[in-house]
Amino acid sequence: MTRCYNFCAGPAALPVPVLERARDEMLNWHGAGLSIMEMSHRSTEVMGVAARAESALRELMGVSDDYAVLFLQGGASTQFSAVPLNLLGEDGVADYVNTGQWSKKAIAEAKRFGAVNVAASSEDAKFSTIPPREDWKLSDNAAYLHYTPNETIGGVEYFWVPEVDAPLVVDMSSTILSRPVNVADYGVIYAGAQKNIGPAGLTLVIVRRDLLGKADAKCPAMLNWQKAADNDSMYNTPPTFALYLAGLVFDWLQECGGLAAMEVINRRKAQKLYAAIDDSPFYANPVEIPSRSLMNVPFTLANDALDKQFLAEADAAGLLNLKGHRSVGGMRASIYNAVGEDAVDTLIAFMNDFEQRNG
Repeated sequence: MTRCYNFCAGPAALPVPVLERARDEMLNWHGAGLSIMEMSHRSTEVMGVAARAESALRELMGVSDDYAVLFLQGGASTQFSAVPLNLLGEDGVADYVNTGQWSKKAIAEAKRFGAVNVAASSEDAKFSTIPPREDWKLSDNAAYLHYTPNETIGGVEYFWVPEVDAPLVVDMSSTILSRPVNVADYGVIYAGAQKNIGPAGLTLVIVRRDLLGKADAKCPAMLNWQKAADNDSMYNTPPTFALYLAGLVFDWLQECGGLAAMEVINRRKAQKLYAAIDDSPFYANPVEIPSRSLMNVPFTLANDALDKQFLAEADAAGLLNLKGHRSVGGMRASIYNAVGEDAVDTLIAFMNDFEQRNG
C-alpha cells in the first residue's frame, strides 16, 4: 500500500511505526486475547498503559512531581472553559493575549465566566505578528495570563516566554512535543492530542499542583482538575485507545532521540519550506519572519485563481490537506513531528514544478 503525505492541521499524521505497532497489537494485545480498546479502564492492563504513558511524557518534557499530568477529554476547546472555572474565582480578572483565531475563542469563552482583560492583540495586523511584551497592558493581581504559543491557523509562534507575575496558562495544542520547553515556566499547559500527541479524543493538561483546588463551586465535576488529579484521570471512562496510542507516540519520540532531536528536524523542515516560499515570486507567507511557526506554514499563490488547480494537482500527487483554513484562505502545510523530511522535500518539488508550469 502506498501512503500519501498528510499535511492536515489535525487530526494530523501519526508516525508509521506507531500505526504498525497498533495494527500488530489490535486483535490480541500482549497475549490478552482481546484489544486494548475492549478492556476495562480499571484493569491492571489499562492502568499500566496509562501509568507508562504518563511516565514517558514526564521524561520527555521534564515534568516534575510539582505538576499533575491529566489525560482528559473534550479537546483544547473544553479547556477554554475549564481554565477560568478552575483559576479565575468570583472576583478575579484574567489577562489574555490575542494572536489568532484560537486565542479569540479562548477569550470569548473565558468572558462567560468572569472578567477578562485583553492585554495585547495583533488582530489589527491580521495576526501576522506577536505584540511586543513591552506593549502589553497587564492587570494588577491577575489570576493568570493566557496565551497561545502557536496559532495553527495563522502560523504564528512564540519563541520566547513572557515574563509576568501571574501564572502562565498556555494552549500548546499545535507546538507541544515539537521542541523542548521548560515546564517550570508555566502554571498550566494544555493541548488537544490530534497534532503531535496522538489521535483526536484525548486532551492533555499539565497543571502545577499549587493551582489545584481553586475551582469555582459551580465548576462541573468533569472540568475540575482537582477531581481529575484525585482520580488519576479516571473519574469517568477515559479514551483508552487514544491514551494507548499516545503512549506509543511518546515511546517513538524517545527512540528518535527526544525533543531536542525533534527540534533539529523540525527546524530543518521549516527552514526548507520557508526558503522555497521566500525565494519565489509565485508564493508568499504573511507572517513576520521572527514569529513564523515551525509547525504550521501558511502560504498564498500570486494568482489566487490558481488555488483550486494547485490543490487538485497536489491531491493527485499524494500531497493531501493543503487547503488553508476558511478564515484566511490560501494554503497551509502543517509539518508536525510525524510529517517526515521526505514529505517536505516532495512538497517543495511539487511547488517548484507548479510554478514553472503556471508562473
